[in-house]
Formats: sequence, structure tokens, C-alpha cells
Amino acid sequence: MGWFSRPAGIILKKDLNEKEVSSMDVYEAIRTRTSVRGYRSSPVEEEKLKRILDAARLAPSGKNGQPWTFIVIKDVETRARLVDACRGQAFVGEAPVVIAVCGEEDLAYQKMGGYWNSLPVDVGISLEHLMLAAAAEGLGTCWIGAFKEGEVREILEVPEGIKIVALTPVGYPKEERVTRPRKPLEEIIMYERWRGR
Repeated sequence: MGWFSRPAGIILKKDLNEKEVSSMDVYEAIRTRTSVRGYRSSPVEEEKLKRILDAARLAPSGKNGQPWTFIVIKDVETRARLVDACRGQAFVGEAPVVIAVCGEEDLAYQKMGGYWNSLPVDVGISLEHLMLAAAAEGLGTCWIGAFKEGEVREILEVPEGIKIVALTPVGYPKEERVTRPRKPLEEIIMYERWRGR
């Protein structure tokens, strides 16, 4: 049995030991997920880490290309080196786990919309799956797009031809999460066709 959800209910999963695990409702995970920039040193349980990575694995992608690879970094020295590569964002090294999300353009759908490669969208969806699953597990994450690609490539020994799309720290938040305001639906929805704002 894999991941499944009951309508408006609990997300259930059976882990590798076939033990049933319950998590928060998907809408609650969406409402409460926020970018966490302070982490406790407590380790992330391996079962939780596997579950959030499995959530990323199950994401949809253009023509089911699944062009992603996730590099899980736990080594203290490597995480410390990533701080500078992530433009001095100290919390990157503070979290007990950092995940770098990479992608292969050759595996992605080449003609999305007739004019571009689906790689950034595919990888973005998979990383959001991971982040929502992390929120459901009580873990914090933060999408890191501010990084020096060449330095991250060297640190993690990522070969040429593989795109480093984003990184995220993963760990238990130091402080209570505070969500930031979002635009109201009326400001972002149009019906039937584009209309002037």
C-alpha cells in the first residue's frame, strides 16, 4: 500500500515495516507550511526523511520523465561549505539535513507549451511535494534559490549537464512557524479569459 488520501481527511501511509502512520490533512499542510530560517540541532528521523523523499518521488512530471535526483547532505563539513555557496545563509548549515535537487533536461519534456523544457516545473513540483510532506511531519524547509551554482556543483561533485535547481534545509524549527500573508483569491483569479486588472 502506498500514499493515499481520504477525501477531506487523514493522509495515511504504510512505511517499510508496514506500520500505519498518520499525518495532518493536506490542506492543513498547505496552510501551515512556511519558510523556516532557524533549526534545532535535533536529527531528522530516518523514517521521516524517507517518507518526505518518497513524496517527492511520487510527483507528476511532463510525460512522466521524472528528471530529478535528490542529493541528501548530512555531513557537517559539507553543510558548512554550502553556507557560503548559498550566499551566506547560515541556517543552511544549521539544519541537520540539506537536500539539493538536481535535474536532467534530457529526461524532461522538451516542448512544454511548444516552446520550453519542463525541467524547472517538474523539479519544482517534486520539491513542493517534499516540502508539504515535511510540514506534515513537523519539519521545516526553505526553498533556496540564492546559491552560487558553480560552488554548489564543485562541493557536491555534480557533473556538467546536470542542472542544480534548488536546495532546501530540512529540520525541526527553532521557533513557532509564522505564515506570511498571501494575496486574496479575487486578486489572482480570472474566469474564461484574461481580463485587465
